[in-house]
Amino acid sequence: MDQRSELRAMVNSPDVSAAVATRARIVLWRAQGRPKVEISELAGVSRPTVDQWLDRFAAEGVAGLLDRPRGAGREQVPASIRARILAASRVSPPAETGLSHWSSREMAAFIARTESVAVSHHYVSKLWRDNGLTPHRQGTFTLSRDPEFAEKVADIVGLYLDPPGGAVVLSLDEKTQIQALDRTQPMLPITFAATEKRTHDYVRHGVTNLFAALNVGTGEVFGECKPTRDGADFLAFLKKAVKPHTGKDIHVVLDNLSTHTTPDVVTWLADNPQVRFHFTPIGSSWINQIETWFGVITRQSIRRGTFTSVKVLIAQIRDYIAHWNTNPKPFAWTATADEILAKVRLVQTNIRKLVDNNAK
Repeated sequence: MDQRSELRAMVNSPDVSAAVATRARIVLWRAQGRPKVEISELAGVSRPTVDQWLDRFAAEGVAGLLDRPRGAGREQVPASIRARILAASRVSPPAETGLSHWSSREMAAFIARTESVAVSHHYVSKLWRDNGLTPHRQGTFTLSRDPEFAEKVADIVGLYLDPPGGAVVLSLDEKTQIQALDRTQPMLPITFAATEKRTHDYVRHGVTNLFAALNVGTGEVFGECKPTRDGADFLAFLKKAVKPHTGKDIHVVLDNLSTHTTPDVVTWLADNPQVRFHFTPIGSSWINQIETWFGVITRQSIRRGTFTSVKVLIAQIRDYIAHWNTNPKPFAWTATADEILAKVRLVQTNIRKLVDNNAK
């Protein structure tokens, strides 16, 4: 097939893009003796574009009309430099830099300075993504020093994964000192291409304490706001939380606050043996599912709220609980006690290694 036939085939082929077909027409029209000004009008392109594709065809033939790969070539970085970046990313930046953590640009500059090899920050970012490294993020952890940690974890996780038949499991705690914050200016509502906006400054109108109990099996929440938080407040709330489940065995998961073990509470438990407390390990509130729900209500209702008084704050909390209970969904607990304990042992081992390395 000669070039002219090949060009005609490109114009008529459904597999060829419209842009490439137009380039082929430009060459064919020029071969017919049409002036470049006319070709420009017929093709709907500029004169320089006509010249570009005619020159490309003259130099490379039909292949010159095809699209060329775009983008920069892949960086060729030695394996030793790649390993150096990964190793440096897992430790803090040198003290003399004054940096608290790495950024991709700072890492690229560090490699250029110490290894005399230029790498782009894009390469560093991709290397981090490929290896699951996120130096810009920081999490938290707490290792419980409770001597009964393993036993308490097994007890509570057992309630979550395999609750006693016919029993009710309540996850109970208090979210204290919730502030009724009022902004000094009206909120600017969300609109197209603009987020909702609020002022940085605010006025405090007081605080309240939210007592809440999550039914682990159904996801329903019973909550009540109180101005104070002491043993009497806790016991009064506990009585209301368990009342709907009269006649059933009730297991209550809660933390180790002194208000949960006052003499009055101990006496009431003795008179109500169907209610049994399960205390979380010291420093391990994460195992109490109501803490997850507290995070939800904080994000969805409290944090971005504007409250002109404590009364308004309490009303919104009540409305949110009522809304939640219209379609409650239990949290799906999946981790077994063995998996949790294994992860804790791994963290303890890593901490010991880190302490030993720093001591050398």
